[in-house]
Amino acid sequence: MNTTESPSDFNNLETLSTRELLAGINSVDATVPQAVAKALPQLEALVEATVDRLQRGGRLFYIGAGTSGRLGILDASECPPTFGVPHGLVIGLIAGGDTAIRKAVENAEDDAAQAWQDLLAYAITDKDIVVGIAASGRTPYVIGGLEQARRHGLATGCIVCNAGSAVAAAAEFPVEIVTGPEFVTGSTRLKAGTAQKLALNMLTTATFIRLGKVKGNKMVDMQLSNAKLVDRGERMLMDELGIAQPEAAALLQQYGSVRAALTGRNSLPGETGAGVVN
Repeated sequence: MNTTESPSDFNNLETLSTRELLAGINSVDATVPQAVAKALPQLEALVEATVDRLQRGGRLFYIGAGTSGRLGILDASECPPTFGVPHGLVIGLIAGGDTAIRKAVENAEDDAAQAWQDLLAYAITDKDIVVGIAASGRTPYVIGGLEQARRHGLATGCIVCNAGSAVAAAAEFPVEIVTGPEFVTGSTRLKAGTAQKLALNMLTTATFIRLGKVKGNKMVDMQLSNAKLVDRGERMLMDELGIAQPEAAALLQQYGSVRAALTGRNSLPGETGAGVVN
């Protein structure tokens, strides 16, 4: 049953005050982490499959439509600055192409053949993994893409918010986060979208920690692309090496990354330093 389309537990929303509306939305949102927790075993399997494919030299692709597609693109775009990985390692594709990121493209999600064509444009191989994102679990664009990917020997996963869906059936590593009715009936950009965002956070964060892109609890491979991140990098070096800000700034400028600065500083003759990072 498509529980994401079930009637809201709230009614007469137009008669509620602003505070009542906010409290209602908040109360519904509070159920999302519990729904995600129930899917942790499935998420674990998907992370392990993703780590395996990336270790083989493969890539992670997201395919989705509407809010789901945009969430995949968001997660993919945040991996390079956070973990210092190449921009082509995690790729988000949305039904309707880049135009659909900002403006809905009518009927694009109903084309079951288009996702595979979109994937082929990236010279996809059986080393890659494709994760479909669909709150409803019935989006033809996602189903078709997963079916073709699996047929061609790629690893496949999905993140859906209904149980027993066609998308889950098409994926080798399905993640089903059953979020139930939305505050506004059928508006899956709300609770379902929040659940998908949490799952995507977990998928790529756990994957890149497993792949060595975090040391201790620090993003040592992050890109130093703005003043805030440079400041964060300096504080990492100050904390790890027990040095003052001027020396940390000099090390960052010399080596260009937190990891390289830690490795270089700790390899100097006579230097020991705290919190050695290999």
